[in-house]
Amino acid sequence: MIGMGMSPTPAPPPRAHGRRRATPAALLRRTGRHSFLCLLLLALLGTATAASAAAPAGHRSPAPAVAAPAGGPAGAAAAARWGDRRLDEATFLTTHNSFTNYEDSRWSSVNQSESVRGQLENGVRGLSLDTHWYEHSTWLCVISFGSDCYPSDVYLCHGDCKTFAGATYALPRQSFTGTMQTVVDFLNSHPQELVTVFLEDYVSAEQLQSSLGRVRGLPELLFRPDQWGVRQHGWPKVADLVTAGKRLLLFSDRGDREHLGVMYDRSWTVANYWSLGDMGNDLACVTRWSDVPLDRQEPGFRRLFMMSHHRNVPTVLTAALDNGAKLRDRVANQCRTASGGREPNYVSVDFHRLSDSSGHTPASIVAELNATP
Repeated sequence: MIGMGMSPTPAPPPRAHGRRRATPAALLRRTGRHSFLCLLLLALLGTATAASAAAPAGHRSPAPAVAAPAGGPAGAAAAARWGDRRLDEATFLTTHNSFTNYEDSRWSSVNQSESVRGQLENGVRGLSLDTHWYEHSTWLCVISFGSDCYPSDVYLCHGDCKTFAGATYALPRQSFTGTMQTVVDFLNSHPQELVTVFLEDYVSAEQLQSSLGRVRGLPELLFRPDQWGVRQHGWPKVADLVTAGKRLLLFSDRGDREHLGVMYDRSWTVANYWSLGDMGNDLACVTRWSDVPLDRQEPGFRRLFMMSHHRNVPTVLTAALDNGAKLRDRVANQCRTASGGREPNYVSVDFHRLSDSSGHTPASIVAELNATP
């Protein structure tokens, strides 16, 4: 921060040795002005009192449950882009295990090629992250010659955060706070975009709260469907979320953290079983949770649909085979039917920029779904 110099206080003008006494005419003029101001003030007070008395006793204008979205250029741009499409009518490109990539850390097995920031810059709007608690280890610090001397915190690991470097965790360690700060910074620099984060959550609510509490600017962006009355009134329009500035949605597979604004996925979404199988030929779109069918109907409320489309073990070759015509056909012929005739809201894939030679990519398929009335 650049320091601002204080301007010196100007010295008061020199006081005259003698005080001139006001003439009677001058006093009369001054008194007249004061009287006029007093009368004007009394008139205004009387008007306010009369208006208050006209209202019924105990009457108070009801406060809206949700602040009205702002207008202006941002609102016009959002309306032009999304029209009247509600959140449950929009589709977003999503990456599976977004944090295991070649750029953010030294993973030996990855699901994505780009960093989380790179994925966002290239059109990804849904991220899946695995949160684990890592307890500081002096032993790991010593045997790594100082390269693994990280404090206890919530990190992104693919299993235990101490077992196999490059496989269950990677160096440099990826803190959940740092990754969420990347998301918030992206949203602040792209005011028309929304991002949803799905957590495979292995930490306590207190640990998650501490980690989220260090993300600068997150509370201002966080969309809380519980506070917006979504269950009673349905999902808001995407344009309204954009203009209201509520452009970040968090889900967890743990149900004890909704007070943090992190929604329990089994209460707000439906999801298909995530695996295509080892050979990539298990195209049936069946529910992930036996008690939450894909076509579940609830009065006045429709859950968001997370569609996963990836194999047990990701490779560049298998992702290229799966991410084109196979994905497009599965959306149209299996998942649309299984979900009661609706489109997925999130399409989750490995290596999202790869595809077959069909001309269809995950991004183009999502764009096609969003172009459908």
